[in-house]
Amino acid sequence: MNTSPHARSRPCPRPRRRPASRVRRGFSLIELLIVIAILLAIGGLVVVNLLPARDQADIDLTRVQIDVFEEALKRFNLDLKRWPSEDEGVTVLWSGTGLDNEEDEARWRGPYLEDPAPRDLWNNEWIYRAPSEIRESAPYDIISMGPDGEEDTEDDVHNHLRMMNEEGELDEEFDDFSPAGGGTAGS
Repeated sequence: MNTSPHARSRPCPRPRRRPASRVRRGFSLIELLIVIAILLAIGGLVVVNLLPARDQADIDLTRVQIDVFEEALKRFNLDLKRWPSEDEGVTVLWSGTGLDNEEDEARWRGPYLEDPAPRDLWNNEWIYRAPSEIRESAPYDIISMGPDGEEDTEDDVHNHLRMMNEEGELDEEFDDFSPAGGGTAGS
């Protein structure tokens, strides 16, 4: 055995502690729950504020679709010198097979719409009426039953909405300019 003074056992060195400013620790459960709650609250606010915007966007898109139908109906009227019947509906805008007679099939120069659109954004069939039941001077109605899928409710979208006043009633000033209106324009 070596009895030299240098061979004495040395105490084990203690692990060095880092200064308190450099200590890394994880998040506590409470801190994580607080962060999750804040994120959920922000997400809820975003959803609540964006849902009405989406609903309005669907209504606006439906109005655009009705405008497209109206342009196609005008071209149909130019070619056939009449508006589609209720039985023919808007289907004759993309398919001439539903026309009432062979003479009309010969004059049909469609399709007047590139893509068939038998249903609106809410998967309801379009309602087409000829003559109009909403506005007497109009030749037809094009109606989407809207999100609720029921006819004659406040969320219906139709081709006469631009002629409605703030109370939701037809503005009679528009009838003055129609062919059947009571106006004196041009007399």
